[in-house]
Amino acid sequence: MISNKMVGFVNNNSAIRAMFEEGKRLAKIHGAENVYDFSLGNPNVAAPMKLDAAIKEILDTEETTFVHGYMSNAGYEDVREAIANSLNKRFDTNFGVNNIIMTVGAAGGLNVILKTLLNPGDEVLAFAPYFVEYRAYVGNYDGILIEVAPDTTTFQPNLVEFEKKITAKTKAVIINNPNNPTGVVYSEETIKKLATILEEKAKEFGTEIYLISDEPYRELAYDGVEVPYLTKYYKNTIVGYSFSKSLSLPGERIGYLVIPNEVDDYSQVFAAASIANRILGFVNAPSLMQRAVAKVLDEKTDVEYYNRNRELLYNSLASYGFECIKPQGAFYLFVKSPTADEKIFLEKAKEFNILMVPGSSFACPGYVRLAYCVAYETIERALPAFEKLAIELGLKK
Repeated sequence: MISNKMVGFVNNNSAIRAMFEEGKRLAKIHGAENVYDFSLGNPNVAAPMKLDAAIKEILDTEETTFVHGYMSNAGYEDVREAIANSLNKRFDTNFGVNNIIMTVGAAGGLNVILKTLLNPGDEVLAFAPYFVEYRAYVGNYDGILIEVAPDTTTFQPNLVEFEKKITAKTKAVIINNPNNPTGVVYSEETIKKLATILEEKAKEFGTEIYLISDEPYRELAYDGVEVPYLTKYYKNTIVGYSFSKSLSLPGERIGYLVIPNEVDDYSQVFAAASIANRILGFVNAPSLMQRAVAKVLDEKTDVEYYNRNRELLYNSLASYGFECIKPQGAFYLFVKSPTADEKIFLEKAKEFNILMVPGSSFACPGYVRLAYCVAYETIERALPAFEKLAIELGLKK
């Protein structure tokens, strides 16, 4: 008999993955070119050619046992130093090798830091809409996820409710910037207000409250929008990063944590996180990918590719009568459902071979998410189907 925790996960498997599987089923029936799958945030842009060249160079010039062997649980020191130097150059920070822990993607990093910080019953706040797996990650360590209701006007964090929900049990706050699923970038003004609230509440309760910044989409920002680097605004900030989106490497599972010296109990937190990396079963981040990404830290994904998709999809859907916030970052549109129950909208969309993800999966019912990290031609082929859907729902005559 499986564990009680896993019974719930099996019965409520991810709607994102369910839609992905549905897309494969429909493709067999109608042909892949006639199915418009916007369910999964799987980058369509190829990884940089310099990355492939770096991998080949490593395999050709370095000793195999070294390339594929164990290292410190925190990762190769030269890789961590290279990442620290890159961050310092970009954000005017002052990190060193002992502020970086290499992780199995951002998801692995979040689990490492939550394992490090949480006692059973500790509370972690997250702003809805939030990435579907946060609740599971917090529950892995018997923490309690506390949702902050969304501000559906701007989708900036609802700071009024946030302040009210912080208690003596609050151990951490997770933010995702740029945000999945809305594509909104939290402004510097918002971050400063959030930091002030955390400082005041930590002082009021005599506790440490850690701000965990989940940043896999940091490099994907449009129209010159700046994404604030949070360690500069609140001392107890820990950053989780992934190369999944910036270098189009989702399947390689490579990222890192930044734990600044200013963090309360820094030495213990860093040591515990390094051990958590091991005892969670990761042991260490993938060795070859550590060495490879260190050689291409200045490479970036083709943001203009995603921007072209963003403009086409957003402008077209808006012209058909659909309502959504124009995203400033990431590669998602968060569209208001024309029906009270977004699942009815999703089922109607499937009649036109359009696959999207329900907003309820992100703790924000009444909306759907579209991932536009697909081929431009896929969006072009999908637009007539979206237009027919809009007519069917009475949004367009």
